[in-house]
Amino acid sequence: MKLPISILDLAHIGDDGIAASFRASVELAQQAEGWGYTRIWYAEHHNMPSIASSATSVLIAHVAAHTNTIRLGSGGIMLPNHSPLQIAEQFGTLETLHPGRIDLGLGRAPGSDQNTMRALRRDPSAADTFPSDVQELQAYFAGQTRISGVNAYPGKDTNVPVYILGSSLFGARLAAALGLPYSFASHFAPTALEDAVRIYRREFKPSAALAEPYVIAGVNAIVADSQEEANALSLTANRRMAGALVAPGRTFTDAEYDLLLESPAGQQVMNMRRYSAVGTKPAVRAYLDEFAAKADADELIVASQITDRTAWIRSFELLGQAMELSLAV
Repeated sequence: MKLPISILDLAHIGDDGIAASFRASVELAQQAEGWGYTRIWYAEHHNMPSIASSATSVLIAHVAAHTNTIRLGSGGIMLPNHSPLQIAEQFGTLETLHPGRIDLGLGRAPGSDQNTMRALRRDPSAADTFPSDVQELQAYFAGQTRISGVNAYPGKDTNVPVYILGSSLFGARLAAALGLPYSFASHFAPTALEDAVRIYRREFKPSAALAEPYVIAGVNAIVADSQEEANALSLTANRRMAGALVAPGRTFTDAEYDLLLESPAGQQVMNMRRYSAVGTKPAVRAYLDEFAAKADADELIVASQITDRTAWIRSFELLGQAMELSLAV
């Protein structure tokens, strides 16, 4: 049985603007359906000029309306930014409109900086109630509300599948305790991957939602028709990430970008992207097979920081071919 491969669409905002980002997300999803990808997830980020998925459930609805079969969801919704009832209503609506196609990945990070947290009216202590908030949300979907007289309409009895997202051991232990699938953000936070997965599998308790542990591991991939092209696309992506980390909103010459990459901040970017497959189809296939074994993953979710939209979509096309996804459709 072939390893399921999914996509994390970072909804990159390029020089062509936000509307173009949404059009590109739709185009990718439409193509990915035919290429054999399992799901596409979008992440909740705020106050980031390079990411267009802040209104995550709205973007999911838009893409779902323009596709037919591929699963769509959040990777993830930052639950402390919201009440569980609101998310139950939003994703209950999505599931009702697009039955059997909606996933709800949940994280406890703010998805923003401290000032943006205040603008979101988020209580800094909200992350402390994340475990109970997840259970409250699950109860709405199951029609077994934990708050007397309060139900999610829509949402009740929709049983939207819930995934716990994380980049530390906390999420692994929570997913295991609740018997939920676990997605590790190793595409940008690689350090604790193996420990987190080991703990999750060891401590997993079967639940009504899931009988056996299920791990999705994040990984970066840039696939091109030649190694030289893939390397060039990767270098551009690394330069952009280093610039965004050091001086958001500023532009630099290539030489200045390269100096940034040699700086401590640049080395931090390279470490964040430790798990990255860059190359032609055979090279990327070999890398991802090895990574999946290292991560003990049941599924991979792939992110790509390619800035050129044509090359971005082509990369996922080549990746689907490399992993022989269409043979599993």
